[in-house]
Parts: sequence; structure tokens; C-alpha cells
Amino acid sequence: MTAQTEPSTVSASRITISVDAMGGDAGPATVVAGIAISAEKNPDIGFILHGPTEQLKPLVAKKRILTDRVEFHDAPEVVSMEDKPSQVMRNGKKTSMWSAVESVKKGEAAGAVSCGNTGALMAVSMIRLRKLPGVNRPAIAILWPSGNPQGFNVMLDVGADVRADAKDLLQYALMGTSYTRNSMGITRPRVGLLNVGTEEHKGHAELKEAYTLISDHAERGSFEFVGFVEGSDIPGNTADVIVTDGFTGNVAIKTGEGTASLIRTTLRESFTYSLLSRLAALFAMPSLNRLSKKIDPRRVNGGVFLGLNGTIVKSHGGADATGVSAAVKLAFLLAQQGFAEKLAARVASSAELTQSNTDSETTLVTDN
Repeated sequence: MTAQTEPSTVSASRITISVDAMGGDAGPATVVAGIAISAEKNPDIGFILHGPTEQLKPLVAKKRILTDRVEFHDAPEVVSMEDKPSQVMRNGKKTSMWSAVESVKKGEAAGAVSCGNTGALMAVSMIRLRKLPGVNRPAIAILWPSGNPQGFNVMLDVGADVRADAKDLLQYALMGTSYTRNSMGITRPRVGLLNVGTEEHKGHAELKEAYTLISDHAERGSFEFVGFVEGSDIPGNTADVIVTDGFTGNVAIKTGEGTASLIRTTLRESFTYSLLSRLAALFAMPSLNRLSKKIDPRRVNGGVFLGLNGTIVKSHGGADATGVSAAVKLAFLLAQQGFAEKLAARVASSAELTQSNTDSETTLVTDN
């Protein structure tokens, strides 16, 4: 038995986003609350909601803003955070996650959002959507609060694959620049390659090879390569795109989230320590609110899977309604801009360029 579809209630004039209602830690009520926030802010968005229909319909009925904005696809099973990707690939066709990705595959939705198991979501997405021609390893790109004028930097990969050779890192640079152009409107993004130092002689052999490859493609790829960058540059203004492997990127993002949480907790404790500190907090509240908003991970919740034939946004597993809404907004904006098609064209162009360079090198070797 496969997931069943109810008759469509989503207007054809709206951009439809497919949402896995069952993947988050907080349950489907939080996901429904999140899409309700998105619906309130954006009249041009509709939803396909995936999960047990009898459980989802009462939750949606409580949100008047979602009237005639939601189509239900019944999917009785759920992918847990403990499930292995291989298990989901073999036995996951009845899950809400599989059903959500399938809607993108069939063209029913312009993009999908899930708060579920990252490894399983990537595995299902690769099976159903397939990689773009020329892409060896897809990557997860996230927005990182920064000191740049746009307020954010793009960082990839942050966990799609722990491995990445020099050619993969070049591909990440090309996909990252395309994402930055479309999400931030920066025509010539600055790309930095994450390393343990900025000196060219530092780092392992693959990083040095990637340095050369990215540098050689910068002019033709219409981006500026700033060279090696360090961890302190991730939230800085040296680069707009930070390129690294999935292992390093995932450690960095989890460290950043933990640090932001520690800052908020410490400030809260400091300003409630005594009567005098509470009085001081009243005067400092506007500045504290600005700081809290700046480092709030919910504002940029959503990692985009780059390198696939479709748009998939991975929301944080512990996202609240605000975080879910942010992920949905990102999926909507990318769909509105036709990002998937632009990225496919970009990857195809870069693949031809890389092949052309390889052929030229072979010719030179043969001639000599």
C-alpha cells in the first residue's frame, strides 16, 4: 500500500511546498503551526502535507488561515531519528518523508521540507530525485549569520557526506556561488576554502589541490576566490561562500549553534542575578533583543540539498513553529526564483568546462 492522495484543494496559482509533517522532534502540531505562520505571511503559498491523514486533518482544521491551502497525502509510517538510511531506502515507501520527496519527483510540489533524519532524507532524495549530471556528491548548504552587508554567509557542505576530494570541493564552490546569487542577489560572490590557516602551504594535499582548481575556475565561474579562510572567518566578512567537507562543516555548525545557545543562556542568567542586574536589563533590553535576533538559529533554519534534480530543504529536527516557517519560506523563495533549473544549468556548464580542461590537458600530454 502506497501513500494515498486526497483531491487537491491547493490553488494552481500558488506555489506548492511539500511538507513532511511527522519528522520533527516536536511532532506534527508544531509543523502545522509553522506552515500556518507561512500561510499568514504569504498568500501565494500552498501545501501538501504528508503523514497520517486522520491525525493531521484536526490539526489543520484549527488553523483557519490554512482553509483551502492544504492537500493531504496519507502516509502511515514515520522515519525516526534512529533509522538507518539503508533501512529507509529498503522499507520506507510508506513513510511521510518518502511521500514528501515523491511529490517533488512527480512535479506536484516545487520543493519539499522535512525536519526528519538528515541521512535518511538525503538517501531518499538521491533515490527519487537523482543527482544532477556532473555532480559526484550532493552538499547541504546553510546560511550562517555574518558581518557581511547581506547579514549571512553560505556554508557547504555541512553534513551530506563526510568525505570530499578536490573536485568535490570545486563543485561545492560552483554550487555555492549559484545559491548565493539566487538567495542573496550577489552577482560575484567571494569564495573561501576552509583550512587550518590562510597560508597557501598549510593543509593536506586535497585542500591544496582544491585551492588550485577553485582558483583556476574563478574567472570563468564569475566568482572571486579569496583563498584559504579559517574558522573565525565563517561569521566574518572575508567571504560570502565558505567551502568545506561535510565532516568539518557539521562540526562547525553544531559548535556555532551551541555557542549561540550558551550566549543566550548566560546573558539571561546574568541579567536575572540580582535586583540591580534586572534593572540594568530593562535599559539594555532593546540591544539584547537585537543581539538575540541576530544569533537566533531559527531565523536561518533550513539546509538546502544542492546537486539534486529538485529542491529539498532540511529543517532542524528540534525546530519550533518559527523554525519550520523559516524553512518553508526558503523553499518557497528558491522555487519562486526557479533555482533548481538555474543550478542544473550551472552544474552542466561547469561539467562541460571541467571536461574541456581535462581534454586540453590530455592533448598537451599527447603532443609532448
